[in-house]
Amino acid sequence: MVELGNFSAEEQAAQEERLRKVWKTPGGWRYWTSVNNSEIGLWYGVTAFAFMLFAGALGLLMRAQLATPNNDLISAELYNQAFTLHGTVMMFLFAVPIFEAVAIFLLPSMLGARELPFPRLSAFGFWSFLLGGIFVCGSIFFNAAPNAGWFMYPPLATDKEYAGIGADIWLLGLSFIEVASIAAAVEIIVGIMKCRAPGMRINMMPMFAWYLLIVAGMILFAFPPLIAGDILFEMERMFDWPFFDVSRGGDPLLWQHLFWIFGHPEVYIIFLPAIALMAMIVPTFSQRPIVGYSWIVLAAVGTGFLSFGLWVHHMFTTGLPQISLAFFSAASEAVAIPTGVQIFVFIATMLAGRVIFSVPMLFGAGGLAIFTIGGLTGVMVALAPFDWQAHDTYFIVAHLHYVLIGGMFFPIVAGIYYYFPFVTGKKLSDAWGKLAFWLMFVGFNVAFFPMHFSGLRGMPRRVFTYPEEFGWDLFNLVSTIGAFIFAAGVLTFVIDIFRPKPKSETRNLNPWNAGTLEWTNDPDESWGMRSVPIITSRYPLWEQENLQADIKAGRFYLPDAKSGKRETLVTSVLDAEPIQCLRVGGVSYIPMISALALGGVFIALTFHWWVPTIICAVITFIAIIWWLWTGTAQKPEADEVDVGLGQMLPVYVSGPASVGWWAMFITMVGDGTAFASLIFGYFFYWTVHDDFTAGATGPGAFWPMVALVLFVIAWLSTIAARTLNERGPARCRIALGAGILFTVAACLAGLAGPYVHGMDPTSNVYPATVWVIALWTVVHGAVGIVMLAYCLARSFAGRMTADYDQDIRNVTLYWHFMAFTAVVTFAVLGLFPMVSA
Repeated sequence: MVELGNFSAEEQAAQEERLRKVWKTPGGWRYWTSVNNSEIGLWYGVTAFAFMLFAGALGLLMRAQLATPNNDLISAELYNQAFTLHGTVMMFLFAVPIFEAVAIFLLPSMLGARELPFPRLSAFGFWSFLLGGIFVCGSIFFNAAPNAGWFMYPPLATDKEYAGIGADIWLLGLSFIEVASIAAAVEIIVGIMKCRAPGMRINMMPMFAWYLLIVAGMILFAFPPLIAGDILFEMERMFDWPFFDVSRGGDPLLWQHLFWIFGHPEVYIIFLPAIALMAMIVPTFSQRPIVGYSWIVLAAVGTGFLSFGLWVHHMFTTGLPQISLAFFSAASEAVAIPTGVQIFVFIATMLAGRVIFSVPMLFGAGGLAIFTIGGLTGVMVALAPFDWQAHDTYFIVAHLHYVLIGGMFFPIVAGIYYYFPFVTGKKLSDAWGKLAFWLMFVGFNVAFFPMHFSGLRGMPRRVFTYPEEFGWDLFNLVSTIGAFIFAAGVLTFVIDIFRPKPKSETRNLNPWNAGTLEWTNDPDESWGMRSVPIITSRYPLWEQENLQADIKAGRFYLPDAKSGKRETLVTSVLDAEPIQCLRVGGVSYIPMISALALGGVFIALTFHWWVPTIICAVITFIAIIWWLWTGTAQKPEADEVDVGLGQMLPVYVSGPASVGWWAMFITMVGDGTAFASLIFGYFFYWTVHDDFTAGATGPGAFWPMVALVLFVIAWLSTIAARTLNERGPARCRIALGAGILFTVAACLAGLAGPYVHGMDPTSNVYPATVWVIALWTVVHGAVGIVMLAYCLARSFAGRMTADYDQDIRNVTLYWHFMAFTAVVTFAVLGLFPMVSA
């Protein structure tokens, strides 16, 4: 039994004052340099919600156009831009970012942490998201919005005359936004695995943390294939490399594969966090722990796993072999099982408890009812014969919205009503909330249920008008009326948020009598937890006596901020035992500058402004190097510090014990997924063509094998540098220098094969694919050179030593992935198929 700290009232007041000083948010215009995860999460959420309202307005414009036959309210071109942006914004700028926002905001308090490990990375992700979203959404005001659908199928989207610059805005703008999503995934995974309160073993985590961990892992495997597809797509549009041009060996179906490998898991990336909110709300208003904790965790893992086997669900009409249709149809049916388990767990929890009916429960129950209808129609379209009839009709539009709005939007509103007191200390109105719910619930069903019938009557998606004699007019008129009723409900909800709230004399930090840890947090304070507690229960506020008072009195870990630096506790992955006192970044301009400069790269590329692209790239490079040099892996003033309760912990750790190592590993997993997608494309082309090379000259075997060997030697040099660093700097520097030289030679050899043999990437898909995979590896080699040079500079500056070796350990981890990438790349290009000059 750990003996808790005991401080006098004066000591507690002094501790709190020091904490406020350290965690203080700057005022005025410098407020935007803050990197507190709580504030970043709030900005994230407000911005995502604003984008949702914009997309909703576009949806109302579309419904107004379709209200009557032969309507000319808006032009076909504006309609195409509106429906493309509506889907794009809802899927990329609202559905995923809103949950990243909620996660970044809630997790520190929910996990009992002072802060997540990389608040500056979260800030970088926010600014990337904001700039990318404004760039994409603003395009419609200049008649330059994407107009080929939110899925951007070629050859329509690769037609420069039709798609114009809008397709480039979509590709490059969303690629930039995807950087923000992956940054958030890294923060969430490392935060959940390494920053839990002591005692919060992995089987004691809140359900929300479990779901977010699964979803963040899914992002690492779902988003990179789309990034790989974006690269191929933009290379075709920018440089005429024929990845999707059938006349030169390309195939538009590759885009569909890469897009839906991302697209269908994204539905569950959206759905699972919504279920996570319900997993927090249902136990609270049932006033008992959730039934079947292990079952619901396994069901969530199963849902995430199965979601990656469903992408062909969207491609049943593309002429794939029958065996493929049977497999993916079965997988599409099977995913209903873990999904159903989660819903039945909620029902069992409510039956086992004493349900308190409230606005959050009302929205949650309504959302589950709507989602269930969407799930039933999902089972229908999972059957290939039915899908052939319903594909690309308004039946699919109805199914998609029942799944997404029922499975995501209603739970989000439930979560906002539930956590609004956590954010502001004040509850939203029950009367306004019930009015908003019934307007939304009735309006939604009136809007989207008739679409099932118009779809079964043959109304195709993406038509901007229709003739009267087809019999679709009544269904569309009813749908339009329902859409405006639904919008009135959303407006009521927004008014409820922003209307003035009466001031109360006392503040209840836990108005719902919830049992999870986040409700101990005071919304007026900028830190996550007053002191980091010891957790022995899944619902500590219900089962650990006096916990809230003990946290407030500073009786646990990190009760003070004597160092004058922002600190959080790092714990072990499985058992949450304290292993490090981590110092996190404070107020800084660097994340904002890095994000804005990187955004400049993407925006300048969109318009083919090459000089501004180079300038912004240089600024980005300098900002990131400065960020790393000044903000990570710094030598502390002491090896160990007192974290409270008589325990001393190191400030500096390296290798698998450090959060930086985990961040590198997770990032490289996502990077490896993108690389695997490019290799998938190579073998896809090979299998769909009788002669993949079309008689073209290949890179031969010599230069690829030379590049392979040189990259392996560079990798071994990096490993040697890590080992030699323990014996002194001199030999380590020699190994680092050798690694740089071998990598330069490897990069040149990697490009020599296609260059020497005169492979023209514009002539056929084979040389284009060889070039893009070779360039991918060479660019990663160039990054490896920068990393080795960075370690060399840190060694000369005395910042990397035998005792402080986090830099070289993280770089070595990168090189493990780099070596694997190089071996696969040059073995594939040189040997499969072998074509010599």
